[in-house]
Amino acid sequence: MSFRLKAATLAAFTLSALAAVMASDASQAAGSNETIPVTLRALPNSTAPQAAGVTFAAPQEVVQPTSTTSTSQSANVSQDAQTASSLAELVDEQTLPADINDDMRCLASAVYYESKGESLTGQLAVARVIINRARSGRFADSLCGVVRQPSQFSFVRGGSIPQPSTQTRDWHEAVAISQIAINDAWKNPAEGALFFHARRVSPGWGKARLASIDNHIFYR
Repeated sequence: MSFRLKAATLAAFTLSALAAVMASDASQAAGSNETIPVTLRALPNSTAPQAAGVTFAAPQEVVQPTSTTSTSQSANVSQDAQTASSLAELVDEQTLPADINDDMRCLASAVYYESKGESLTGQLAVARVIINRARSGRFADSLCGVVRQPSQFSFVRGGSIPQPSTQTRDWHEAVAISQIAINDAWKNPAEGALFFHARRVSPGWGKARLASIDNHIFYR
């Protein structure tokens, strides 16, 4: 075979082989379903987007009050924390003691003789004057001592207190008012008063006037 024929045959064979290889690669590329793994990395100093202007408060515990009161708490409720809506209602709530001690009787007698028939507020103010005197250190240190002190109460004669009619409504009110006054269970508009006199007189005491209630004027 001549040199030119050999060269042409070799060239043809080479081109044919190259074409076959290229066709094979193209076929594999077209039919391949292989997935190339991709790894995503977070960018340095990147932050996730956040909703602006929204702040959530911390949850709070809701405590429901109990419906019962402990025995110890009930025992500590003082008598001045009454549920009565008026002084008249509070008077009606009082129980007349079966046995009235001397101080209570002296106080109730003063309320009875000095202010029976007047308003309950006026009776309470009279009772508080006697209690204030007993606590002041300026008068006798007992309620009976204050009431019996000479030249203080006109119904007292020679240190003797007349016996009230104990079956009347006026006496029951006087005892109830005395209980309320001793327990300081109702606000007294003449609180702190140590003296009082009837409106019909003008003793000119020069004392600090606190209140005028019914037929009496009260002073400190």
